[in-house]
Amino acid sequence: MILIGNGKLLTRDEDNTFIENGCVCIDANIIVDIGTTEQMKKKHRSAQFVDAKKGLIMPGMINTHHHVYSAFARGLSIIGNNPKNFLDILTGMWWKIDRLLTLEDVKYSAYATFLDCIRNGVTTVFDHHASYGNINGSLFQIAGVAKKLGIRTSLCYEVSDRDGEDKMRQAVNENVDFMKEAKNDSSDMQKGMMGLHASFTLSNKTLEYCAGNMPYNAGYHVHTAEGIDDVYDSLKKYNKRIVNRLFDFDVLGEKTIAVHCIHINNGEMDILKRTNTMVVHNPESNMGNAVGCTPVLELVKNGITLGLGTDGYTSDMFESMKVANILQKHHNCNPSVGWGEVPLMIFENNVKIANRFFEKPLGVIKKGAYADIIVVEYDPLTPLNESNANSHILFGISGRCVTTTIINGEILMKDREIIGVDTGKIMAKSRELSKELWNKINI
Repeated sequence: MILIGNGKLLTRDEDNTFIENGCVCIDANIIVDIGTTEQMKKKHRSAQFVDAKKGLIMPGMINTHHHVYSAFARGLSIIGNNPKNFLDILTGMWWKIDRLLTLEDVKYSAYATFLDCIRNGVTTVFDHHASYGNINGSLFQIAGVAKKLGIRTSLCYEVSDRDGEDKMRQAVNENVDFMKEAKNDSSDMQKGMMGLHASFTLSNKTLEYCAGNMPYNAGYHVHTAEGIDDVYDSLKKYNKRIVNRLFDFDVLGEKTIAVHCIHINNGEMDILKRTNTMVVHNPESNMGNAVGCTPVLELVKNGITLGLGTDGYTSDMFESMKVANILQKHHNCNPSVGWGEVPLMIFENNVKIANRFFEKPLGVIKKGAYADIIVVEYDPLTPLNESNANSHILFGISGRCVTTTIINGEILMKDREIIGVDTGKIMAKSRELSKELWNKINI
């Protein structure tokens, strides 16, 4: 049994409970009690005590769209690559990288990414993977690293026609094999989905093949209307917009994550709402790729479950929260927007998305929920309470403020030190492998 106390406790439960000197009690991997530090110490005298040192105790962060395979791109300069649009970025960088990744590269990309997540207080990651040079076994490499480090994940492989039918079929099989493996994993730490790239790389035949091979209702994780050229392609080839096309192939539904949804209209929003499909906004990536801005205000207004992800740009969800807030103000030329929508995405809707897949509650500190908890070093210069906590987090906290990360009841990081992992060795190997990858890209 573990107590995490002597800190300001923000539960994010139905009442948004705030306890000035709060304490959480964990038994195995479940939260069994909460109260003041004094109450919990008296009630659970033999429990191990983790001192929050007056910091903020809160639920672990959830990232609903990430890309492990992008890790080795940090610092990379590709000779002759001067992209003018989003397709140039895909063909000139990302597809070059994923075609050259070895399974060992995938493994260490996962190590680097998930370690970064733990350091930034991210306890659950929905990842969308591609490594078209080595498809078979790639999801299992990522899953193995996630198990070793102790992070909660949902994984999928990006199905695409871009490298031919044989590799498309391999990609579908990798999804299916991993989905079956994940379903038989009683730990509830890993889930599998059917991953899809953008509409313009997916033929009708491929979408039919994916549907025909879906082993159970695992849901799809699909890039949707990220670039305007994707919309033009769908209209030209199929005489329909992207969301309508996905609807026609039964891709949408309560277990499906439609990522980005930048270039969609009101009719498509209505389809997303009626099918109870989830959407994920990725502000930094969208800005960096110059593809536009997800219509966050309209999606929220229409009651669509809109979450927040990073698209591989960062593993710091606090950073993405900040960017999402100012992007909406800038895009809408209105300083009054974003204050409610962004906390809704990250603290409520990401939780709703995760809870459609995992068996016990995530993203909340309450009895019966999984013990995914972080401690953040933060000494507020103004009063902090349940009504203004989002503002304190927005302006005062980043991922590097996280001192302790607990996932599924296991202390993975304490006082900013990753426990039981030789991170120096891992990062050295990562640098070695990434250098080899860069040399292959620039031959």
